[in-house]
Amino acid sequence: MCGIVGYIGTRQAPQICLAGLRRLEYRGYDSAGIAVVHDGELDVRKVVGKLDTMDEELEKNPLVGTIGIGHTRWATHGKPSVENSHPHLSDNGRIAVVHNGIIENYQELREQLTGEGYEFKSQTDTEVMAHLVQKYYEGNLRAAVCRAVADLEGAFAFGIICADSPGELVAVRRFSPLVVGIGEGENYIASDMGAIRQETDRVYVIDDDEVALITTDGIELTDLDLNPIEREVFVIPWPADAAQKGGHKHFMHKEIHEQPDAMRNCLAGRLSDPGKPIKLEGLNMTEQEIKNLRRVVFTACGTAYHAGLVGRFLMESLARIPSEADLAAELRSRDPVVLDNTLCIVISQSGETADTLVALRDMKAKGAKVISVLNVVDSSIARESDGVVYIQAGPEIGVASTKAYTLQIFTMAMIAIHFAEVRGAADPELIRTLKQDLLNTPKLAEELLAREDDVKAIAAKHYEKPNSLYLARGVNLPSAMEGALKLKEISYIHAEGYSAGEMKHGPIALVEPNLFTVAIVVEGEVYEKMIANIMEIKARSGPVIAVATDGDEQIPATGLDEDADPDDVAAQPNDMIWVPPTHELISPITVAIPLQLLAYHIADMRGEHIDQPRNLAKTVTVE
Repeated sequence: MCGIVGYIGTRQAPQICLAGLRRLEYRGYDSAGIAVVHDGELDVRKVVGKLDTMDEELEKNPLVGTIGIGHTRWATHGKPSVENSHPHLSDNGRIAVVHNGIIENYQELREQLTGEGYEFKSQTDTEVMAHLVQKYYEGNLRAAVCRAVADLEGAFAFGIICADSPGELVAVRRFSPLVVGIGEGENYIASDMGAIRQETDRVYVIDDDEVALITTDGIELTDLDLNPIEREVFVIPWPADAAQKGGHKHFMHKEIHEQPDAMRNCLAGRLSDPGKPIKLEGLNMTEQEIKNLRRVVFTACGTAYHAGLVGRFLMESLARIPSEADLAAELRSRDPVVLDNTLCIVISQSGETADTLVALRDMKAKGAKVISVLNVVDSSIARESDGVVYIQAGPEIGVASTKAYTLQIFTMAMIAIHFAEVRGAADPELIRTLKQDLLNTPKLAEELLAREDDVKAIAAKHYEKPNSLYLARGVNLPSAMEGALKLKEISYIHAEGYSAGEMKHGPIALVEPNLFTVAIVVEGEVYEKMIANIMEIKARSGPVIAVATDGDEQIPATGLDEDADPDDVAAQPNDMIWVPPTHELISPITVAIPLQLLAYHIADMRGEHIDQPRNLAKTVTVE
């Protein structure tokens, strides 16, 4: 989850590294550091906190050098401190290392190296790599790195420089993302393409146990035995300014507003007419394979898991294939039974989520075919999947996922509709309606964004309340879970997403005037039951925010009691968030947008760091 940037060329490395780290700050912001080689020595600056602190440090104590590495840290081993910040130095102070990931056998290596006389100055696992490289260094930095990596267990990406090899930057990875940027007379490394997109659009995507030796003149890729590797150049498909806020206060706000265009990109080349089949390039499944499917397993983490829950509902409802959705971190633990003709659909924004990658490998080992629904092209999950359907959302910088979530649902709706058509499992008129509603959704998203001020006014009424409950049924139960997750992760308000059918089994005990309930009550099969749940909440003086379909006349008055005290919540009309009509199976996409805006404005009114919520990072690359 930490961010890595490196540079070698003729310009000043500290400025380039700092600019790249700013684009990676969503990956880690407990501390930061930069190391350079200059005049045969290593020079390092490290700070605790955000990159503004590093700016101040460099103003007081400038760094000079044309080769350098930088790092933003999300703490795993050792609390945030200057000592635990990266880059870490070797015992002799001649080698500097930055690292993303976890070295699983670091305790064993630490004890071994301590016994050999190496002195540790931090609590981190990373420091063992710096000492190992020193131990094996005999004038060839790349060879020393390869020998050191052979001793390691775990997931990692490293950037390494050495005062005794001042013209070389070495990078290596295993199970953790790393790219090498290609320039003219200068080159780069980064844990995310977005960090260096301002500098270049051409990169090599490094694979597991591959090493890059980078100089001003070129890049050599090898395996750990130094056998050369040929790799095609990958051209980053988004413009250089895609990772800028574009006038928005936060990346999250920008990305919420990018959803209509992202949906159009997702549709392009796949669905243009409700009377024509959906085309899913990259799915890599024949019609016969789709017809033979006996089971579909969706697996993911966090927000992507909620999208998977919607996918499960759509797959069973439309394609009539028995389906389940599992948290990736739990899937392997229960040693699932994989039947013949089982499909595993893996969902991840980054394509690097560690638990999801492990679940993918486990399901493939058990004989399942694996299709991934991803945003980042050529990621680890993409390379290990049997097929990939990209959501085409573009870069997502905000830690709290927004456009990736709606585009994941959008993509899985197309997959489920495609499977239903191939299998002849759903009424053709229903299929046509769903296709038309998907085609209409970008316009509906624009309508929802135009209503932002209405959502903001509701946020102003409730942002000081300490607790919330999100309720829904059926296909929108995941919407309640996702809405609660958005609120808790950026505003720190306690929020729970529940099935409204479970209200009387416990959650109703929480209802009181200081807890607001968000009830998703759009048109559909569960509408009447949801109204009954709202009445139960109002009867207990709980304020309600209802997400309802335009034109609904019943919900605004739900629970009103003309004889009640006018100061009693039960006597007040519900706060209404209106969404345009669409089929209930498509509504999780439209419902998500106002819930994202509600969470955003509540957090903004509370003055929170929305793009960098505490203790969280964008991509979880460690288990």
